[in-house]
Amino acid sequence: MRLLHTSSKIDLRFDDPNLVAAAGLVPVMRLAERAGLADLVAEHVRLPASAGSAGANVEAKVGCLVAGMAAGADSIDDLALLRHDALAEVFGGIRAPSTLGTFLRALRWGNVRQLGRVHRRLLAALAEAAALLGGAGTLAFVDLDSCQRRVFGPGKQGAAFGHTKIAARSVFVRGLNALVGTVSTPTAAPLVAATRLRGGNAVSAKGAAGFLAETVGAARDAGATGIIIARGDCGFYTAEVVATARRHRVHFSITAPQNTAIRAACAAIDDTAWAPIRYPRAVWDEDLKEWISDAEIAETTYTAFAHTTSPVTARLIVRRVRARNPKANPGQGELFPTWRYHAVFTDSPFTLPQAEEQHRDHAIIEQVNADLINGPLAHLPSGRFTANAAWLTLTAITHNLLRAAGALASAFHGRARGATLRAHLVGVPARLARHGRGQITLHLPTGWHAENALTGLFAAVHAPPPARAT
Repeated sequence: MRLLHTSSKIDLRFDDPNLVAAAGLVPVMRLAERAGLADLVAEHVRLPASAGSAGANVEAKVGCLVAGMAAGADSIDDLALLRHDALAEVFGGIRAPSTLGTFLRALRWGNVRQLGRVHRRLLAALAEAAALLGGAGTLAFVDLDSCQRRVFGPGKQGAAFGHTKIAARSVFVRGLNALVGTVSTPTAAPLVAATRLRGGNAVSAKGAAGFLAETVGAARDAGATGIIIARGDCGFYTAEVVATARRHRVHFSITAPQNTAIRAACAAIDDTAWAPIRYPRAVWDEDLKEWISDAEIAETTYTAFAHTTSPVTARLIVRRVRARNPKANPGQGELFPTWRYHAVFTDSPFTLPQAEEQHRDHAIIEQVNADLINGPLAHLPSGRFTANAAWLTLTAITHNLLRAAGALASAFHGRARGATLRAHLVGVPARLARHGRGQITLHLPTGWHAENALTGLFAAVHAPPPARAT
């Protein structure tokens, strides 16, 4: 590709008042309106009188924050993108970034919990409107994970050094820690069911039992009325988390830490009990009619938390992978096989291969975290802890709203990443044209690659246009 004109024949002018940079906000925010976002905020979010003007028109300010995040804003200053073009001709109540920043800083912890109630009820409404959790009446998965968001300097409230992984290496970084709970089904992309911001030095298990109860409740409100399996990594391997799962009638599937007792249980499994599984490098053997793989699975019965007053006996599913010596010479055989063990403590009602594969799919929450970080959670924009906690909750609301918009647009966009949804469905340039009786038309680019999907979304959330007189 090359330019067809010389530099002297190309000019730039910012002088067209009828252009819109993110025309896709129209159907997306119409969907939020139909799901009742403004009404839920007006019903549940109440700022104290000491907040002054920051407590006025809360529903409009929350709407601006969600719209800005949906359009790609990841900081308070970025919310100015709502005021740059002709969006003011389509939307009313657009607030300046400074006003939105003042609003966020005026929130208290109780207000953050109120936003959490808005998020939970909006999730239920979106799941019903866009059929986001197909099959949830039969089987659904609730996943928990913690995410350390790095900050620079000690100025942010709650910032402290905590554990995270960068380039597959465990490091300690200064930041704030976010608990994220998702709900998904075997056929549906994950939705964010609950969030909670914590101090940067918080371990995964801190408050995890109560958070699991909150996430399960949100999942059931969203339509997960069948079997629910709660999954987590070894940071959530605690008696309190398991007890909470059983109290709320959900199954648990939690990675077990490689402590002495777990290693002894893995070593005690008989060699004849191991079965190969279909793994990334597995090969199907036509003669043996089985998969030839360096990964094998087996299970045993194990009593966890035996040293406590509430021991739990359940299944210990173990996957072992051949440990290769990277320093061995090419072609050099091994004297005896060595293995790396990965154990899962679970009361799953499914068969061994099914339960083991389902637990490996817990990694899906890492994609959700990456999606949030590639969007509004790229930054925690305020020095106030409660403002950042509210920002996290609004990020979850925006994630679910975009997921619902994608599901209404097309099958592909129903499972697409947030960045793809913003690029295909939201960040669409358009020219605004006005004609009789206050009607407007958004003229979009000819041949837009997601034209059919955007048209489908628009048709799903807007009433049919009135019949024109012949």
